[in-house]
Amino acid sequence: MSHLPAEELHYLDVGGTRLAYLQRGKGPLLLCVHGFPDTAYSFLPVLERLATAGYHAVAPFQRGYAPSALAADDDYRAVTLAQDLLALIEALGQGRAAAVVGHDWGSVAAQLAAKQRPEAIARLVLCAVPHLRRFFLFPSLRQIARSHYIFRFQLPRWPEAALGREDHAWLEQVLIRRWSPGWHYREADLAPVKACLRDPQRRRALLAYYRNLPGALLDSAQRRLVMAPIPQPTRMIYGTDDGCIGAEMFDAQEQLFPGGLQLCPAPGMGHFMQAENPAWFAERVLEFLRA
Repeated sequence: MSHLPAEELHYLDVGGTRLAYLQRGKGPLLLCVHGFPDTAYSFLPVLERLATAGYHAVAPFQRGYAPSALAADDDYRAVTLAQDLLALIEALGQGRAAAVVGHDWGSVAAQLAAKQRPEAIARLVLCAVPHLRRFFLFPSLRQIARSHYIFRFQLPRWPEAALGREDHAWLEQVLIRRWSPGWHYREADLAPVKACLRDPQRRRALLAYYRNLPGALLDSAQRRLVMAPIPQPTRMIYGTDDGCIGAEMFDAQEQLFPGGLQLCPAPGMGHFMQAENPAWFAERVLEFLRA
């Protein structure tokens, strides 16, 4: 998805950090939150469909991702990403609870936000990431192998070099193509995240998401939040061909969703299902919200 003209972007100051966002339509607030390596632009075709269905569809660029600002306090903890979402809901939701669609790190932020302030989020659509308790405590052996990049991102210097390669070979061959092997993407689809990764400060910010994970799991308050059940009705969409988080990781987590969990496999799709088939993805979101 190509960059949009500057007038298409909107901004809010959230917790001392200026966040950019895309928006379409009017009606109840529906946030669509991207992950890594991605930006809000990948949600734009989905926003168009959600807006046509009567929603105020908003896709923020998470802190550190251009054109949002780098965090002034250098805080890229998952709990802070969740607070950003809650602040956006407060600013844009007109006093009503919002629905949230979270993909990858957007799912992580949405899960924590839903627990921090259950009254602010009415329904959740979590994409490509299971409940965090399931992911961290009960990974399959295959998933441990798939998650090699998380361990490698803890290293100094090497991840910055790999993601900063001018030809973006590691990004495309190791992440995009393995994670979504059936996605016939165009160069324009990856242009925004490639532009982001060319900036050394932003590479460091995006890696900080991962480098804060060990501290979050060691901190008792953050760990309790990560492991707690999710109270909202939830639909979970996952690609059957996802090379990042395997389909087997979405079993055996119903007890962590007392408000109800609907599993929704995306047949033949990988990690970036919202970009691979926006029409299918938007319809799965809408049928859940209509129900």
